[in-house]
Amino acid sequence: MHPPGGGGARGEALGRSRGGFTTKIHLNADGRCRILSLLLTPGHYADCTQFEAVLERIRVPRRGRGRPRTKPDSVSADRAYSNRRTRRYLRRRGIRHVIPEKRDQAANRLRRGRAGGRPPGFDKDRYAKRNTVERAINKIKNYRAVATRYGKRAYVYLGTVTIAATHVWLRN
Repeated sequence: MHPPGGGGARGEALGRSRGGFTTKIHLNADGRCRILSLLLTPGHYADCTQFEAVLERIRVPRRGRGRPRTKPDSVSADRAYSNRRTRRYLRRRGIRHVIPEKRDQAANRLRRGRAGGRPPGFDKDRYAKRNTVERAINKIKNYRAVATRYGKRAYVYLGTVTIAATHVWLRN
């Protein structure tokens, strides 16, 4: 990822698409649709490349004393995040996950026979709760300045998104 304020369209989290400039908000949310961390990138950046950066930004303060919580109990994600790097990262941090396997990955694993390994575990009930991220995005996009990106600078837009996320957090 390019640092904000680095100059040019990339430093301002602007990417090209058919419709013009776009910005992508990468985030994770808890079970109550409260945003735990977020990150802005140009719109053409893939979601799976920002997975680790978003999880590393989690800082949930504890009630009373103690360091903030930095690790979720579990992660549910869609097929876009189904790759070895993501699964290895989650295993290394001891985070349970529910990520469905892509069809082509499953076919390749089966084609390799025993050398292909075991299929990753999958819990349909936990995966059904994955929609909390989409609901969290919808809640912050109710704010016009977030939905349309009025802020020209990335740090101004990030502040706008953060204020909207804080407002959603306080309402829930």
